[in-house]
This record gives sequence, structure tokens and C-alpha cells, in this order.
Amino acid sequence: MPETTTWLTQESYDRLKAELAELEGPARIDIAKKIEAAREEGDLKENGGYHAAKDEQGKIEARIRQLKELLRTATVGEPPASDGTVAPGTVVTAKIAGDDSTFLLGNREIAADNDELDVYPESSPIGQAILGRKQGDKLSYTAPNGREIAVEIVKVVPYAG
Repeated sequence: MPETTTWLTQESYDRLKAELAELEGPARIDIAKKIEAAREEGDLKENGGYHAAKDEQGKIEARIRQLKELLRTATVGEPPASDGTVAPGTVVTAKIAGDDSTFLLGNREIAADNDELDVYPESSPIGQAILGRKQGDKLSYTAPNGREIAVEIVKVVPYAG
């Protein structure tokens, strides 16, 4: 499978790098202490605190792997040029099956935590259909359920974060 590159703003990259540092440092130490404290309580088979801490540890380690891969393959910099072309890191306003929709094309990690904008990856059916298209283009694509969906690209602007 080809390696994918994710476009990130500098702010997104810095935020994810800080999260990784927190998870690899203080969060790992904290969960290790929780596991050790639960282990000292005795019988591990029926120790809910131990199993909860091990589950949390698994989630932390999975997020660490996810962040490392994302940051390793990220392209960091300014958003794409505002020439009306759909690209990763652009906010697209489109009529999809007759309904107005505004979304960010790219990785969920680009969007700030408080951003309510929907995010569609380039690999999604809609993402693949509109990538490289221009403002004003009309097209259709086949949804996963087999339906043909009409799309009109109304507006394309760089994501401002």
C-alpha cells in the first residue's frame, strides 16, 4: 500500500507533537503507576482497576503509534494556494445530492479541537471524486451504497485553522 502524506498546518503539527510528548512522558509514567498500584492489590483476575489501567495503557500506546506515523509522513506548511482547486487542506462548500455542505478535505488532525467543521479524508469516496476539481465543477460519484451522488463545487478556500 503506498504511503500517504498528510498536510498539516504548523499549529496542528505543534499541537500533535506536544500531545505525543505528553503521552510518551507523563502519561506513560502515570499509567505505569496506576498499573503497579492495582497490581499490589492482589488477585489480578478480578481486579477492575488493574484491567481498566491496562486498557488505558493500550489506548495510550495506540495513540502514540498513530501520532508517530502521522508526524513522520506529514507535510507541514502553508495551506494550498487559493486558486479554487480542491486539495488537501482546503475548505470546500458543495451541493451534494442537492444539500449544501461545507467541510475540510484532509486529515481529522488538521482541524483544531474546537473546530466544528466536518472533515473528509482524500481517500473517502467524496474526497477521491473532488480532489483536483475546481470551483464551479459539476460531477457525480458512486457512494459506497452504490448510489450515484451529484456534486457541484461551489467554493474552495484554504483552511485557516
